[in-house]
Amino acid sequence: MLKLFIFALLNKTLLVKAGIMGTFSAKEEDIKRAWFVVDASGKTLGRLASSIASVLKGKTKPIYTTHVDTGDFVIVVNADKVHLTGRKLEQKVYYRHSGYPGGLKSVTAGKLMKTRPENVIKMAVEGMLPKTRLGKQMLSKLKVYAGEKHPHASQQPVEMKF
Repeated sequence: MLKLFIFALLNKTLLVKAGIMGTFSAKEEDIKRAWFVVDASGKTLGRLASSIASVLKGKTKPIYTTHVDTGDFVIVVNADKVHLTGRKLEQKVYYRHSGYPGGLKSVTAGKLMKTRPENVIKMAVEGMLPKTRLGKQMLSKLKVYAGEKHPHASQQPVEMKF
């Protein structure tokens, strides 16, 4: 048995016949990127963000590899019509810090939805992606717009269903 295993290691075709498989790792030439459009009107923020993060990571594809960006582009329209459950509009607070003493700023979700609704979706998706250079690369494939129109019609995006 040991001789067969050593011989199989030397010959790749015998590896497949013996039932021993290698691990697939996606390469840049294997990745085919698609464009999807998501209408956020009436959708719950967290459920929408988790499905968008899954597509941005590439987890919906069979070639998903953890250390390679295999995800697709996602365009979100009608970000101003996204739904937050409970009393999150008054109670959910977003914080940022300038880096200086006393530089902590805060804004509620309701106020942010009135001024910059794109940031609410972008921050929700960002929290579900890896906090690495790879995560920043994945987040750059997310395009969020408050209204109905977007400038990516030439990419021929397909509507994504949930």
